[in-house]
Amino acid sequence: MRPSRVGLALVLMAATALRYWDLGHGIPYGVRADEPEIVERAFHMMKGGTLDPEFFDYGQLHIYIQLAVSIVRFLIGSVTGAWSSLAEATSASFYFWGRVVTAAFGVATVFLVFRIGLRWGARHGLLAAALLAVMPLHVQYSHYVLTDVPLTFFVALTMLLALGAHERPTMKAFALAGVAGGLAAAVKYNGSMALLMPLAACFMTPAARPSRLACAFGTLCAASLAFVVAAPYTVLDLPGFLDRFATLASEYRHAPPPAQPGAIVYLQHLRLQFAWPGILLIAAGLAMGLVRAVGGPGRVPWTVALAFPVPYFFMIARQHMVGERHLLPLVPMLCILAAAVVISGVSLLRRYQFPRMVRTALIAGLTLAMLAPPALGAIRFNRTISQVSTMDMAYQWIEANIPAGSTVVLEGGGLRLTAKYRYERVDQLRHLEYAQYVVDEVDYLVASSECYGRYLRSPREFSREYADYTTLFSNAQELARFTPENGRPGPELRILKIKR
Repeated sequence: MRPSRVGLALVLMAATALRYWDLGHGIPYGVRADEPEIVERAFHMMKGGTLDPEFFDYGQLHIYIQLAVSIVRFLIGSVTGAWSSLAEATSASFYFWGRVVTAAFGVATVFLVFRIGLRWGARHGLLAAALLAVMPLHVQYSHYVLTDVPLTFFVALTMLLALGAHERPTMKAFALAGVAGGLAAAVKYNGSMALLMPLAACFMTPAARPSRLACAFGTLCAASLAFVVAAPYTVLDLPGFLDRFATLASEYRHAPPPAQPGAIVYLQHLRLQFAWPGILLIAAGLAMGLVRAVGGPGRVPWTVALAFPVPYFFMIARQHMVGERHLLPLVPMLCILAAAVVISGVSLLRRYQFPRMVRTALIAGLTLAMLAPPALGAIRFNRTISQVSTMDMAYQWIEANIPAGSTVVLEGGGLRLTAKYRYERVDQLRHLEYAQYVVDEVDYLVASSECYGRYLRSPREFSREYADYTTLFSNAQELARFTPENGRPGPELRILKIKR
């Protein structure tokens, strides 16, 4: 076995271990906020016998993937005796399997980054794959049934196929890259920007057959066809799609702007993920990439490596809705840029007669500085989710102490209850007065510090919100409070009883 294969096997083993670590945590009561949007829809599509997800907030491909997962899970459950009819199945039994598939997308993306990095060199690919394998942001979201990790997979696949099309410049090769870009858009609409990579490769390949213009047109046609096939109700329910798309665009446009410019917020998120050594290497990689994209060598690979992340970053930085998960599609390219600086940048020192031992030691030091902080962050995240959280404790207390059939109002997007309770979720409990909860015959409230915490910490800054919550808390009877401590993660949760 060549060293690169041994190293790749170790990297993939590390990526698998980090992404499958305690994959079932929080199921079914503490799932990620947006997981039900996918799992529940796929589950009800299976039970209802329909292919219409009736959902256009993002593309439909991942919902269809989870529909296939649900069907396989149900068939296996039927064989093993978990249920004897479709009516007996509950959605709680399908979350873990959905997470298994998402984690598989995460591990597969690590392998794609290795294959992409081979265009720069075996060591480049291995180091870039290792950095993605331990990246906390990618490890974290590989644990949940969300669109971000599959989107990152298809963006990386588009880049790999775009580079392959440049090396074998046929219409078929460029069309395959277009298909990958169309599938990225079918997972999440902003994935359509991945098409910038095969288009850039096409126009920088004079040998493209039959012509660069024809290959570019074929790329766009293949992408459009793949998008329609993977998200068919975008066309079959065109009015519904257009209406929801316009609503989403309006929400993104008119949402309150972040306290700091989006670019600053995202750079801070990147610093937390890569740490300062990684950020400095990425900055050097961007500079090296711009120089090489203009003057060579390797103009096409460097241009393709920059064609997506630079415009994508500026696109998300202009939006008012800011979230760290939006950065995920950039991460594979940033890993490649950082790895290129460590390997190729240090190799430039040969021109200045630096001894080989010094260059090797420098590469080893930079590798350790680049990999260690993200690896520790990924391990820290996995250890945290393995601990008993306040949400675990609150769920167990509710199951043991609140009678079945009670009406419960939950604050925030964390805790979920079983079907034996009538419950609804609100953004903030303070939006209704206490008397209204009495009129609505609500029995219990569950308040979360993720919603009320900042108001109670800053009563002068948020005087109205502080007054609303203190009035609510004083009128209701507090039955239990679960506070985070060392070894007990999660928000503070208060369980309140409405007094009649």
